[in-house]
Amino acid sequence: MKAGTRLLQSGERFALILTQPFKAVRRRIDAWIFTRLRRVPGPVQVTRRRVYILPTRYGYGFGLLLFVMLLGSMNYSNSMAFALTFLLAGLGLVAMHHTHANLVDIEVRAGRAQDAFAGDVARFTLELENPARATRYALCAGWTDHSPAGATDLPPQQSAPLVLSLPAARRGWLPAPRFSVLTEFPLGLFHAWTWIELDMACLVYPKPAPRGERPPATAGGSGLRAGQRSGQEEFAGLRSYQRGDAMRSIHWKSLAKLQTPQVKQFSETLEKEFWLDWAALPPAWDTERRLSQLTRWVLDAEAEGRVYGLRLPGFAQQPGRGDTHRYQCLKALALYEEPA
Repeated sequence: MKAGTRLLQSGERFALILTQPFKAVRRRIDAWIFTRLRRVPGPVQVTRRRVYILPTRYGYGFGLLLFVMLLGSMNYSNSMAFALTFLLAGLGLVAMHHTHANLVDIEVRAGRAQDAFAGDVARFTLELENPARATRYALCAGWTDHSPAGATDLPPQQSAPLVLSLPAARRGWLPAPRFSVLTEFPLGLFHAWTWIELDMACLVYPKPAPRGERPPATAGGSGLRAGQRSGQEEFAGLRSYQRGDAMRSIHWKSLAKLQTPQVKQFSETLEKEFWLDWAALPPAWDTERRLSQLTRWVLDAEAEGRVYGLRLPGFAQQPGRGDTHRYQCLKALALYEEPA
């Protein structure tokens, strides 16, 4: 079985060399680079020793054309044909120099990693900085074996972002894999690239369950309203003026009609503690379904402005609301591990 697998792999490599020789050469170079690549926090400066360059398929075609022109010039001893051939060859060499220099000395640092839900797409932001006085054109980036995403120009001594997307298949931390920064500017005859692996990761939350299932009542109360008290949130009506009431609370528009001063009353809603409890879910549900449903309830409770808490085995987030509270709840759901 192992011998058959090795034979199949050898056949695939041979077919790749025959059909796509340029891609095969680059893969061999990339495999050699990956053995020396280390994950670093950044920023990473792209020095000359980190930049690799090969002709593109158009570059190989351009070289073949020059070779044919050179043979024709020698056959006919035509000085003008020699001049044109060497002029185009010089143009190609200048293009190679500019393609390589377009990538050298830029700095790459980790930007913000946008959290996502399982099944969605996570987005990692790269910050490219150009410390030189010359503009860098058409810089791209892409993951291994993925097409480059977008392109950006870097003005002198400025920075620009590049966003890379990565499918988020499962919950938990999603580390960013290695990626390449590349360019084919100015003529597309040469492909210059470098590989970088930055210490970036985003948090993938459980996939929210469909809407419709309502949270069961748990100890500590549920329900939107438990009563009202005097406050400054909602208008509750008018009452007769009493000595000591503030002048700003008088409803002046009603004075001409009622002939007696009326004072505006306000009330505010009181909420009981609302708990989203792992133990309150049906026992037949598996772990991922429970996490998915709790994620849906966290999102719904936050959207409704409710004060809620979260209970998991070995974890409890006290009732609250807001972006920070929502993040703490979703993080606990994303990183939950069943007790051994």
